[in-house]
Amino acid sequence: MSAVRDTALALGPLPEGRILRTVDEGLVRAPLDVIFALAADVERWPVHLPHYRWVRMLERDPDGGGIAEMSANRPFGPLNWPTFWASEMAVAPPGSAHADGPWIRFRHVRGITTRMDVEWRFRPVADGTHVSIVHVWDGPPWPLIGGLAATLVIGPVFVHGIASRTLAGLARAAERRAQQSAEGSQ
Repeated sequence: MSAVRDTALALGPLPEGRILRTVDEGLVRAPLDVIFALAADVERWPVHLPHYRWVRMLERDPDGGGIAEMSANRPFGPLNWPTFWASEMAVAPPGSAHADGPWIRFRHVRGITTRMDVEWRFRPVADGTHVSIVHVWDGPPWPLIGGLAATLVIGPVFVHGIASRTLAGLARAAERRAQQSAEGSQ
């Protein structure tokens, strides 16, 4: 059972000028509210995403954010490399008072990617919703090699490898849901 917080986390805007910046983006052929709901419901990601091992909310905010603990596999052919992290999570849903919303933001607070900031952005377009996931980070605090490890291995191999699968999997789930809704309304 997760603890309930009285106030939502305020993570602020995505920091600029970090050593690592990865962007995964694409068109989701589903309405914004459908893909946003799936992306914000992190505890159910393993239902839609076979590479996710588990997600647990350790604390919950009134807006749907809180502290999330996550584990995903990064496949390498037939082998899986398990990853783990915990993140603060803040949510600005469609129609909220946040002028720059809708978005979902994470700040990693445990794991090798501690201090990584992540932002999911959602923008309605003619064919559905444009979704982008941006990760920014200065790398692990390893003298001399932390930045290199982040930009040469952790970012392109692990962060992009997991984020691209996450976006593709949630897009498929949103598109199925939108299709079922359209068929049900006929």
